[in-house]
Amino acid sequence: MTATLTPPPTTRGRAGATPVIRKRRGRDVGTPIAYLIALVVCTITIAPVVYVILGGFRTTAQINRDPAGFPNPWVFDKYGAVFADPNFWTQFGNSTIVAVATTTGVIILGVMAAFVIARYDFVGRGFLFSLFVAGLLFPLTVAVLPLFTMLRTFGLLGNLFAVIGPQVAFALPTTIIILVPFLRAIPAELEEAATIDGASRIGFFWRILLPLSWPGLVTVGVLAFVASWNAYLLPLLLLGNPATATLPVGVQYFSTAYSQDTAGVLAFTSVAMIPALVFFTLAQRRIVGGLTGAVKG
Repeated sequence: MTATLTPPPTTRGRAGATPVIRKRRGRDVGTPIAYLIALVVCTITIAPVVYVILGGFRTTAQINRDPAGFPNPWVFDKYGAVFADPNFWTQFGNSTIVAVATTTGVIILGVMAAFVIARYDFVGRGFLFSLFVAGLLFPLTVAVLPLFTMLRTFGLLGNLFAVIGPQVAFALPTTIIILVPFLRAIPAELEEAATIDGASRIGFFWRILLPLSWPGLVTVGVLAFVASWNAYLLPLLLLGNPATATLPVGVQYFSTAYSQDTAGVLAFTSVAMIPALVFFTLAQRRIVGGLTGAVKG
């Protein structure tokens, strides 16, 4: 007796049938449009930077004759004059000191405050976090006059510490908002296991919590460094002379002294912004990863 195998009945068109996934024919129209918009935005963002850098390789006569042209011929004297200017290196050193000190202070104070808010349960914790969030709504321009008066009373005007302290204070709200989700996302089981192994809270903070929150620390460090390097208002009001000025203020002093040398001003401006631009470009992946971790936390 021969058995006949019959195919199972088709369920196409019946209720409960497995849906058939069909590939869409044709190209997704949204993708080219998204790339086009991204290209336009990148062009608008990068074009001024490229113009400033290329302008330093031209002469003022070339710029006056053809403002939108390319260097023809290429001139390197303007950049050479910037690097030979002793004021440039003084201001470069001041910017480096201020940016490094600000970044260090922001990371140390920010991670300690975020650790307390994220890992300790105490009365007023929510209010304390909300207070730091409210700091984002307090612009620096509102505090300039009280800061100037207070620092003048303390005799700190013209001192780099007069810029470092306020910059650390105004960078702390963003730092804590980014770091608190990172520290909260670390499982409590790790802290319990560390306590069982004999680690104190400081030991847990130093040996376990800091390495795990490294992406967040890099993110807030890069943001603080770039913001400090590009700061203009506080150094302009609190430092006061070219010998103690930072590079953004030094650009103003240079452009005032050499207002007729447009190419030289462009060269000085491009050299002043290149360190922060390179630093931010090299660390952009860590910044995106750190902000993504903060959102997930």
